[in-house]
Amino acid sequence: MTPSPFFDLDEFLALPRVAGLAVSPDGTRAVTTVSELNAKRTEYVTAVWELDVAGERPARRLTRGTKGESAPVFTAAGDLLFVATREVPGADGTDEPTASLWRLPSSGGEAVAVLDLAGGVDAVHIARAADVTLVTAPLMPSAADVADDARVRALRKDAKVSAVLHTGFPVRHWDHDIGPAEPHLVDVSGSRDVTPRPGGGLREADVDLSADGRFAVVSWAVPGPGASIRHVLVRVDVAAGTRTTVADDPLADLGTPAISPDGSAVAFIRESHSTPEKAPRMTLCLMTFGEPVTTIAEDWDRWPASVAWTRDGSSLVVTADDGGRRPVFVVDPADSSVTRLTSDDFAYTDVCPAPGGAIFALRSSYSAAPHPVRLDRDGSVTVLPCVDAPDLPGEVVDVSAVADDGTAVRSWLVLPDGDAPAPLVLWIHGGPLGSWNTWHWRWNPWLLAARGYAVLMPDPALSTGYGQDFVERGWGAWGFAPYTDLMAATEAALRHPGVDATRTAAMGGSFGGYMANWIAGHTDRFDAIVTHASLWALDQFGPTTDGAYWWAREMTTAMADRNSPHRSVGEIATPTLVIHGDKDYRVPIGEGLRLWFDLLTRSGLPAADDGTSPHRFLYFPTEGHWVLAPQHTKIWYQVILAFLGRHLRGEAEELPDTLG
Repeated sequence: MTPSPFFDLDEFLALPRVAGLAVSPDGTRAVTTVSELNAKRTEYVTAVWELDVAGERPARRLTRGTKGESAPVFTAAGDLLFVATREVPGADGTDEPTASLWRLPSSGGEAVAVLDLAGGVDAVHIARAADVTLVTAPLMPSAADVADDARVRALRKDAKVSAVLHTGFPVRHWDHDIGPAEPHLVDVSGSRDVTPRPGGGLREADVDLSADGRFAVVSWAVPGPGASIRHVLVRVDVAAGTRTTVADDPLADLGTPAISPDGSAVAFIRESHSTPEKAPRMTLCLMTFGEPVTTIAEDWDRWPASVAWTRDGSSLVVTADDGGRRPVFVVDPADSSVTRLTSDDFAYTDVCPAPGGAIFALRSSYSAAPHPVRLDRDGSVTVLPCVDAPDLPGEVVDVSAVADDGTAVRSWLVLPDGDAPAPLVLWIHGGPLGSWNTWHWRWNPWLLAARGYAVLMPDPALSTGYGQDFVERGWGAWGFAPYTDLMAATEAALRHPGVDATRTAAMGGSFGGYMANWIAGHTDRFDAIVTHASLWALDQFGPTTDGAYWWAREMTTAMADRNSPHRSVGEIATPTLVIHGDKDYRVPIGEGLRLWFDLLTRSGLPAADDGTSPHRFLYFPTEGHWVLAPQHTKIWYQVILAFLGRHLRGEAEELPDTLG
């Protein structure tokens, strides 16, 4: 057997990674993208690969650009469009190439440039039955038209101006500043702007183009009270460039529009606005144009995550978290009946219905990285050959605990190979509205399992896939039901014969980091704490996060005070590794800086008079919320493994030379 790549960080980072899926209108072709490390091992380069829809032949690589290709889609004629940053023939070469649109003809031959814009191309939208293509592209507000955008950009570049004047909220998002350019929809034919003066409406927008190319439906951002934004559905006429709001709910965000094949209706997902007393709820909705919105499967106690139409327009294909999985469901819009199509332990994404009833998708789990499959009408699954799956250094088991209030709390437990009981690492998911139900390249338990750790991944209160009541148990009370659920799950895992109950650690990122901080101040059960991109002082976090308005909706000042981990800093007597990126705008760097200072000065385990401390602070000046650069991902794991090794195994804290 080939040794598992999880024993070596370099081998793990070099594993090819599959993402995205596109299927031709006639269902005879399918493509995905595969990302691999570049020669310097500092970034991933993505290429487009063609799959055999019958599941018999190996995948075939189609593109080989030095900077990679992404966002592949098929035109109505069967040509393949993709986005690539490469030199466009005829360009003067004075500026660095931007992400441009390219076409690979179905008849074969070389790819040709279709659209090159000064600000690049962000996304591609195709009409399935007409020769119409739209792209999402950033344009400067002062530009007279698409062509004039280059002039405005040159003015700023030549004058070395980076300033942005804002008139509304937000001003930044996740890891990047917003503005001054705004996303527009541009018709590739003639490079025509079909959404002039969008006013930020297309920021983070979901876009669906009708099969005949006459119109698009967009989840459009509009200002709300208290510096907030909300999303309505807007119909955009492609030829005229006019916009009409077709669905507007002041108490909810409307998104993920899916236009019916005949263009008569649009299905979408409604997310109700949360309040301090009530969690949001996701519901599936349908609107025939010109008629009121109706709710489909209103009594279905699951949150739809994606929605698409079958090609005959008779049903909706929906994914939703469910008990640590994300199955595919078929929903009948006529009678709201919900039928589960898949019954395996996988999470499905990138769902693409095809003619004849077949459905193509990617699926993954903690036993398998994302890979393409075909689902047939009877629910049978055919794996489409793509990249080889890596051997895993252990097994995954499903474990259950009972919380203080009698609620069942389930978890995945990763157990390493070998007979000896393993030290346990409790790994808490982020969100908090989420679930440990899919493969993560960034948060990967197998790297710990390869080094002899058992890894517990629970779904505590606030997790999705267990019903609305399960979410409500933790709403506005992050430090209560989620905390007691995590402790119950931990105690259940410690009773497993493959786990060493005397050596434990807790770790998490974002909300998971918040919970790690809360755990550190409320129990001495663990020998080490790792907290990444974590919320620490909620009075500080609320007004400074990039989405401050949604935080203001979720917790009152009193609730934030009651749930803030920093109030218990004096009780922290566990060695803690703090990790934060300076470009993290979701959980700003101030949280990490304040946590670090508080640990050294006010915790129950402060720095000694000579400045030494068992705590550590791993700081990434150029990274955001996730730490994505491969070389930084490697350091992230190296430091965590050294920290865990010291405090759970008594090993010397050996750190990489790359830290200086």
